[in-house]
Amino acid sequence: MPRKIRQLKRDLRRAGAEKVHQKGDHEKWTHPLVPEYYVELSGADGGDAQRYQEQQVGELLRRIQRATEN
Repeated sequence: MPRKIRQLKRDLRRAGAEKVHQKGDHEKWTHPLVPEYYVELSGADGGDAQRYQEQQVGELLRRIQRATEN
């Protein structure tokens, strides 16, 4: 069962990522330690996340983890 958009946003917030831009239901998220990489989420909070969205959020979380370890 796919995760919800709100769950992805929660994970990003917990990792310290910030929403830097929004137009309609498209939100751009990034983290101060990895400003070169961002994730764009679209859809209602209660909507199912697409597989690519989950993968992009996972990649950003991995990059944040690596940046905090260094």
